[in-house]
Amino acid sequence: MKILISLIIILLSLSLFAEKSNHQTFIELTKNLRCMTCQNQSIHESDAEFSLVIKKIVKDKLKQGESKEDIEDFLVQRYGEYILFEPMFNYKNLFLWVSPFFILILSGFILFINLKRNR
Repeated sequence: MKILISLIIILLSLSLFAEKSNHQTFIELTKNLRCMTCQNQSIHESDAEFSLVIKKIVKDKLKQGESKEDIEDFLVQRYGEYILFEPMFNYKNLFLWVSPFFILILSGFILFINLKRNR
């Protein structure tokens, strides 16, 4: 009897652990998704109808056991990359990721040349 009770307690705690893990993933996902009807607000912060729909989709997909990446890919296919606060790193937006470094290096080079000429 003690073994049976122990097994039941272990199984219940595993279920609660999975729900807590899903809840943490849910919060991370909704904070990184943009509400398409609000201005610069995450799905997590927004109470708009669109964000409520996305929250339901995310909850359902997490309950089905889908990974964070699978859910993000699904939402990007459905709504485009604009739904992500942080754009993906791919060839389409390579300029977005590389341009700050290029501008920084170019500015440093121009500053170096100007300082050298003024001496």
